[in-house]
Amino acid sequence: MYMKHVLAVMNILANTPHGCYEAVTESQVAALELEKVLPKVRTVFERDDRFYSNIKKRDVEKISNRQMRVPLELRPGGNFQYFSADGGDLGRGGGPTFDKAVLSSVFVSENIEYTKLSQWATDDNRKAIISSVRRLTATALDEMRRQLDSQLMQAGNGVIGTVTSDTPAGGSNVITCTTDGFGVRLMRFGQVVQIFDTTLATNRGSAQITGWDVENKIVTLTPQIAGVVGTDVIVTNGISAPSALPALFGVPYHHSNASVGTWLGFNRATTPEIRSNRVNAASAALTLPLPRLALNKIGNRVGIDNNFNPNAWCHPCQAAAYEEIGQLVSVIYKDPKEQSLNMYFDGMQMAGAPVKKSFNWDKTRIDFVVDDVWGRGEILPIGFYTTDGRKIFEIRGASGGVATADIFYMVVGMQTFVNNPAATAYIDTLLVPAGY
Repeated sequence: MYMKHVLAVMNILANTPHGCYEAVTESQVAALELEKVLPKVRTVFERDDRFYSNIKKRDVEKISNRQMRVPLELRPGGNFQYFSADGGDLGRGGGPTFDKAVLSSVFVSENIEYTKLSQWATDDNRKAIISSVRRLTATALDEMRRQLDSQLMQAGNGVIGTVTSDTPAGGSNVITCTTDGFGVRLMRFGQVVQIFDTTLATNRGSAQITGWDVENKIVTLTPQIAGVVGTDVIVTNGISAPSALPALFGVPYHHSNASVGTWLGFNRATTPEIRSNRVNAASAALTLPLPRLALNKIGNRVGIDNNFNPNAWCHPCQAAAYEEIGQLVSVIYKDPKEQSLNMYFDGMQMAGAPVKKSFNWDKTRIDFVVDDVWGRGEILPIGFYTTDGRKIFEIRGASGGVATADIFYMVVGMQTFVNNPAATAYIDTLLVPAGY
């Protein structure tokens, strides 16, 4: 009976047209498959804020909206002379000159906006691996600090990049920035920026950064700004007159031996006492005499016994150039046993100044920063913008009704100062090592 049944089935299969029966494919069961999402979100960019963190640790001066005054004993004065003790006239005298540096706070914000759908779609661990809104609020302060660190690298005019060339494509500017020592490092994806001409007098327009290639020093701005040329500069949004210096006063503002313009209310041309000490590397590579010269220039101004204790802040590329000098004169003595090898140096010093590295630093500069002479005045501590206890605000739609989106702001009102510019020094126009 069993064999009859088997033969009957085989006969049916033999007479069935070829192709009527097919194996189940993966596409037919795809709806049954589980999607694997790793539980940890990796951040593929940086939020470096080393120099801002260093300045933030200094004592802060609470100020109002009136100008803060930083008193300086500017000039020694007095009348030194020889005189005759046999009835000679001692003459008249003089005394020190005191003056003040002045500054007012500027206000900056980091604006974070999200739709309600992005919130609702991720507000439970059964829906998403993280809550998008919690993540936004948790990282907003870090992003704000990163932006402040960038602003402390500019010269007080908001310039965060220099246009080398522009190749418009697809309704956007594709801008290469290889002119200065920053590239596009001081910018961020999604940031709105302005383009000014090199004199900072003509505003060519503003656009959002929709492409940010740090390695190749390229940013894409959308929508396209017309008339962008090489030598134009990229300026932080919100600054309407960069030549009026309305931005944070960064390192290049305080560490400058310029004899034109102003510094905290002083005329640089007529007040050499407020100029920093410069060593011009003349586009050459770092050599050992340069840091020593920079520190000796400080000593020449403030005295040999003055404990100014500077740190040598620089981009890691200049630290690498200094390390290579050390490697050329290194000798390794090996014991007759298995040993590890490390041809690199940690804890470097330049002429006694500890080396501090920051990837946000100008690749062509080394700045000798004295922590004790840097300070900041603050009218508004960094934190959430708050109104009547509210920190998150709804967006309004075109009708005037509420839109399904919210926004919050991280804000700060502050300004930096240096109370002894003679105790600062810098090496500039250094050759950038190959590969950087």
